[in-house]
Amino acid sequence: MNHPLDQFRYCPSCGDTHFEIRNEKAKQCSACGFVYYFNPSASTACFLKNRKGELLVVRRAKDLAIGTLDLPGGFADRYETAEESVVREIKEETGLVPVSCRYLFSLPNIYLFMGFSVHTLDLFFECVVDEFDHAVACDDAAEILILRLEELDPQKFGLDSIKKAVDLYRTKY
Repeated sequence: MNHPLDQFRYCPSCGDTHFEIRNEKAKQCSACGFVYYFNPSASTACFLKNRKGELLVVRRAKDLAIGTLDLPGGFADRYETAEESVVREIKEETGLVPVSCRYLFSLPNIYLFMGFSVHTLDLFFECVVDEFDHAVACDDAAEILILRLEELDPQKFGLDSIKKAVDLYRTKY
């Protein structure tokens, strides 16, 4: 596997081409001394339940894994907490606003975006809304599906970390 920073050839501080591997997670510019550490991006995903215990999942409208099932979620924005991110993503993809959210667990992932490997730390939450009656597929969601816990099939989800999370959620939560 290539170094995660192989795609970065120029120092982001001074622009010099002497931006060289320092170790498995950093590159350093020999011209100005700047060190860039390659850390994962934060991403959130949500097991969204209603008061009846049903779960809302979405069908992906865009690549990567277009047409497969997914959990509402996405990348955290700058200056945003994980909790704010998951609430925003739920609203963007379903139009719903949760009444409660609790953190469950995290999983590392690699998300391929436009040919670029984005290393992520996916933070999984369980959120509750009163009902799904007003849910609408928006933004990255092509369709909304309402399922019971026993209907969740990890193999119908397109992203590796989501598959693992669905399997973990079915067995532990």
